[in-house]
Amino acid sequence: MIDPPRPVPGARLLFSLDPSVSYLNHGSFGALPISVQRAQQRLRDEMEANPLRFYGTGLMDRILHSRRHLATFLGADPDGSALVPNTTAAVSLVLQSMRLGPDDEVLLSDHAYGAVAMAVRHRCRQTGASARTVAVPLGLSAAQTVARVRAALRPGRTRLLVIDQLASATASLFPVREIVAAAGEQDIPVLVDAAHVPGMLPVDVSVIGADFWVGNLHKWGWAPRGTALLHVAPAWRRRIEPLVVSWEHEQGFPRAVEFQGTIDYTPWLAAPAGLFALRTLGLELVREHNEALVSYGQRVVGEALNLAPADLPHPGGPGVAMRVVPLPGGLASTFPEAQALRQHIAEKLAAEVAVNAWGGRGLLRLSAQVYNRPEEYDLLAERLPPLLAAFRK
Repeated sequence: MIDPPRPVPGARLLFSLDPSVSYLNHGSFGALPISVQRAQQRLRDEMEANPLRFYGTGLMDRILHSRRHLATFLGADPDGSALVPNTTAAVSLVLQSMRLGPDDEVLLSDHAYGAVAMAVRHRCRQTGASARTVAVPLGLSAAQTVARVRAALRPGRTRLLVIDQLASATASLFPVREIVAAAGEQDIPVLVDAAHVPGMLPVDVSVIGADFWVGNLHKWGWAPRGTALLHVAPAWRRRIEPLVVSWEHEQGFPRAVEFQGTIDYTPWLAAPAGLFALRTLGLELVREHNEALVSYGQRVVGEALNLAPADLPHPGGPGVAMRVVPLPGGLASTFPEAQALRQHIAEKLAAEVAVNAWGGRGLLRLSAQVYNRPEEYDLLAERLPPLLAAFRK
């Protein structure tokens, strides 16, 4: 029996979410505390008061200050990291810098985020390289996962391994440190997609040792959207080719990547305010609350769908604030069907969840954040079964 955690006092008031909607999908786009919204708005006001001064002398120093703050929080080398809009942009940046050829391949797991897999396949088509997928079934131990990925590597052919640290569709936690070490034994570079890690899980990027590691701060790190950190190992920094060539190009990585003319830099500059809000509330308190609450939510929704505890996937590690509930067979087994069901749930139940098609089956993904309450999951559990029954007809 999993009991829900006590609510974090006053936490719901820190956000401006619509109170008529159960927002159980923090993992997709995050939700910004009001204090961070205001910090970003002050920066926007400053920018509009004198755009020339804002974009002129001092902007790169301010970006560097934010980058150092965020990188230190993640255990990454600030001088070997760059601020980027999101994980998807970082993946394209790395793929462009790899200089793939017809005899090369990029290896993914079947947990890879859809847009990441799309970017890999697109780049492979451009270069004549091939994209290959290794299946990693749910429920494998860490050792079994490492063994399966290791067996799929092909030295001399595999030019890049792209692996999730915490998979979006399945909420599975991968033993990335061990996977990176296994690939390193065969001199195969690794890109770790850690989109959901910053803020949710404690992480030390330097210990993972990946050639490339990228995580979004605008999900669980409470930063404005459009804030992610890409860390690059020393051997690759001079080989990074920015997607946009602008005035800082001759400075090399990371400045050449970060400066892109007159884009909006206020998300990056306001990002430390997100970490400040998180730490003020209590980082460990937030993490413990979110894991306990999403575990409760998975249980009650799973029980409502007549699933036994053994049928509910566990992420494979502590602290994960997302869980999935397998849907009845024949529901949301394709991407369009999953999107349609998610929208139907939003419209009919006033509940925002994620629905993904994975391995031929639909998975409903729940998230938990400090603004959520146990009764939101209880209500979803009560109303979801009849909705799914009607949706199938």
